[in-house]
Amino acid sequence: MKRLLTIMIAIIMAIGLSGGCSKGSTSREAISGETGTNAESGAKKDNGTINILYPGEESDRMSNFMENEFAERMKTDLGLKIEMIFVPWDQYWEQKDIMLAAQEPIDLYWDGLPNLSTIVNKKQASVLNDLVDKYSQDMLRVLPKEHLEGATINGEIYGIPSAYSPSSGMYQQICVRQDILEACGMTEIKTVRDLAVFAGKAKEQFPEMKGPADPIFKPLTRYFAEEQLTWCANEDTAVYGETTDKVYDYYETEAFKQVAQFNRKMYTDGLYTDDLTIKYNEKDSRMMTGLYLWVEGSLGKENEIIDEIRINAPEAKLKSYSLKAEEPRYITATGGEVLCIPQTAPNPEGAMQFINWIYASQENYLFAIYGVEGTDYEIADGRINKLVPDEFFYEWMFRNKNYQLFTPEVDQAYIDTYTSWDDKAIISNMLGFRFNNENVKEIEAAIKEVAGKQMNPILYGFVDFETEYPKALQALKNAGIDDYIAEVQRQMDEFLASKQ
Repeated sequence: MKRLLTIMIAIIMAIGLSGGCSKGSTSREAISGETGTNAESGAKKDNGTINILYPGEESDRMSNFMENEFAERMKTDLGLKIEMIFVPWDQYWEQKDIMLAAQEPIDLYWDGLPNLSTIVNKKQASVLNDLVDKYSQDMLRVLPKEHLEGATINGEIYGIPSAYSPSSGMYQQICVRQDILEACGMTEIKTVRDLAVFAGKAKEQFPEMKGPADPIFKPLTRYFAEEQLTWCANEDTAVYGETTDKVYDYYETEAFKQVAQFNRKMYTDGLYTDDLTIKYNEKDSRMMTGLYLWVEGSLGKENEIIDEIRINAPEAKLKSYSLKAEEPRYITATGGEVLCIPQTAPNPEGAMQFINWIYASQENYLFAIYGVEGTDYEIADGRINKLVPDEFFYEWMFRNKNYQLFTPEVDQAYIDTYTSWDDKAIISNMLGFRFNNENVKEIEAAIKEVAGKQMNPILYGFVDFETEYPKALQALKNAGIDDYIAEVQRQMDEFLASKQ
């Protein structure tokens, strides 16, 4: 089942193009929009195969589960065969783009919801309105239709925002090794100075630790910004001011400068390693080794990664903190995850039926995420206890507050905080905004190149701010950043006006 994805790009392209004209016809004919059972046998009608592109590594138990118990359930409940294509995290986004461009037979894939506009502009996602109406009645009971607005552009649904849980202040928290913090004589993190002091003490008292796993620029931005800033276009370039309704070039904000200078001091003090910029996207993987102090977090992050960390550091404890905790938290998106069905999917109907199946009941939800009850997990007193360390479908990817259960070691105080987290949150005016880069594609590409090569090393603290920032800023100006921000502001103004 597990595919070794070390295929040369040229081979991938060749296979994709050669099959592009004929693939999918059998699958589409097989499903023909029907989900009924075979009258003679009682078995679910054969609805073909769906191929799911999935980030990460497949565990032995996951492989066995998919080939046996899960395969049988899919055959019985949906008449579907599920094929998983696992891609390591550090290769996932590149391979996704390559495989979709080559029209590989992929029916469903995951990405971050903030990337949706880019996904749509690359023509990597189908419009799902008809599929949602036809196949998703169970899903819509626990994923309200307004939740889908987070993946809607001009009335067309391009993905399923799969995580439905408290979401205010997303990516603005810091997930910290609380056991190491307490061993250093500290109890909590409130300020950036606390972070620096913690890193310094840990370096002295725990020389085997490698420092922070992440330069956490978004939580730091929350701390340094005069108003809360929300990223709204071209990855990390354009930010929206929550109180001014204005769009800014992030790299020209005072917050960017202070974040960069803080990170620079952390680096020159020997508290950051080179890996933080060379392999930025591996930040969670670093944290899971048990050798790092903190990583960017969001509500629930500590519960998502603690099991993996404890494989290497059995006594580890995690706790998440918000800098400037007294400042408002904004709801800016309907979760951070999105499931998309490519325009070239051979079996889009089967993909939507599969998503609907996961949310059709708590039993289905737990089966997909935790495996077989009694073998892989057990439930007692309303808590779920994992009996095996293996990963199944990622809980964070499908998290739903209607079905979610917590493990016995999660404090009730945390659960109470979690369930009430959004009660006092402010709904951002820009909720639902999706930037269309059609008019500025070339500028956007030029900005990305400058950001990747010049601005990111400054942001993460790996080059000198005073000497390198003026040169990088001029390169951004030459790339057309001012025209780009003006276009984002124009679209934002239109979007805000449409909501009045």
